[in-house]
Amino acid sequence: MAELKNEPLRHDQKAFLARAKARKGFTGAFDALELEYHVAGQMLKARARAGLTQDAVAERMGTTKSAISRLEAAGRHAPSLSTLKRYATAVGCTLQVKLVRQKAT
Repeated sequence: MAELKNEPLRHDQKAFLARAKARKGFTGAFDALELEYHVAGQMLKARARAGLTQDAVAERMGTTKSAISRLEAAGRHAPSLSTLKRYATAVGCTLQVKLVRQKAT
């Protein structure tokens, strides 16, 4: 398997969110998917740190670039823990999941 290393496309998440928050209804929809966006953000950061493209991750996972794109698109797909574990391994990470007790109100 050939090692593919490309410079990841730079994305200014803060600027993107600032523009998006100006749109009507964005904040409510974003808040409803907070966990999904957090996980997707972690995935994108891990892939960028690894210096990998979606094509390279797909090759390592034995899937397609479009499948990786769907995994990294928050709110469009709910990946299984097994899939997240395979993605983590492909980008040189381990998956950690924890349950955090809610604060009493």
